[in-house]
Amino acid sequence: MHLASLQAKSDIEFAIVSTICHILNQKNEKRFQEQIYCLPPDIVNMTLLDHPNGEFISPKTNKEFRVENYPSFIPFIDRKKLTSHPYIFAPVCYSGHWWLWLIDTTKRRCHILDPLHKKAPDEERKKLNKFTGYVFSRLITYAGGKSLRKGEKEKEIKSSYVKISGQKSSYDCAIYVMKWMELIEPENIKKGKYEWDNWPQEEVDHYRVEYASRILFSKMNKERDRAIRESNAIRLSKPSSVLLSPFCQINSDDIETA
Repeated sequence: MHLASLQAKSDIEFAIVSTICHILNQKNEKRFQEQIYCLPPDIVNMTLLDHPNGEFISPKTNKEFRVENYPSFIPFIDRKKLTSHPYIFAPVCYSGHWWLWLIDTTKRRCHILDPLHKKAPDEERKKLNKFTGYVFSRLITYAGGKSLRKGEKEKEIKSSYVKISGQKSSYDCAIYVMKWMELIEPENIKKGKYEWDNWPQEEVDHYRVEYASRILFSKMNKERDRAIRESNAIRLSKPSSVLLSPFCQINSDDIETA
C-alpha cells in the first residue's frame, strides 16, 4: 500500500479506501457492529473494469455479472454484516473519481453522495449507476439477503443524489468519501438533502495525516508486525527516534512513503 497517495494534492489510491473500510468495520462501536457495514470497494471496482460504462454484458467475457466470477474478492466480504446491518456504505471509484453509495436495506432505497456532483453529470453516469445498483443487489443476494428489486427491475434500480457540501479541489473526493463513511448518520438523510459542515481546505488536508496515522497504527498492521517479529526470515527496522519524539509534527506535505 502506498501511503504516499495521502500526500497533499495527491489522488488517493484504491487500497487506502479499502483499508479504511476494514478499519471502520472492526471498530467496537454500535454504529459499525449493528447499523452500518462499509463494503470494501474491491469487487465492485473490478466489476466496473470488466463492465465499462455500466454495460450489463461484459465486452471482455460476453457474459453478465456474477459474484462467483470474482472468487479472490469474496473472502473480503462480511456476508453476515452485509445482510444483517440496515445500512451499507459502499465507496465507488470510476475514471479517477470517488463517490459513496448509501443503501438502506430495510426500505430498499439507494442514495448517492458525490463530493463533486449534486446529480448524475451525464447519461453515461446514469447508466453506470443502474449497473452498480444491480451489482450491489446481486452481492446482497449472494450473501443470503433480499435483492433490492425483483426480476428485471433489478437492472433498473433508482438512486437519488443527496445535496451535500463537497470537495473544493480536483483530488480530495476520496477524503470526503472516507470521512462521510465515518460520520454520516444515514437515517437523517431526508428529501435529498443533508446538512453538513463545509470543511475548510486546511481541515481536509489534516484528514490525510489522520488517515495515514490510523492505517499505520491499525490492528491489521499490528497483527502483520507481530507476524513479522515472530518470523526468523524477516526483521523490522526500529522506528526513528525523531518520529517518536512528542515534538515531532507532520502535515500532509510530509507523507512520502509507506
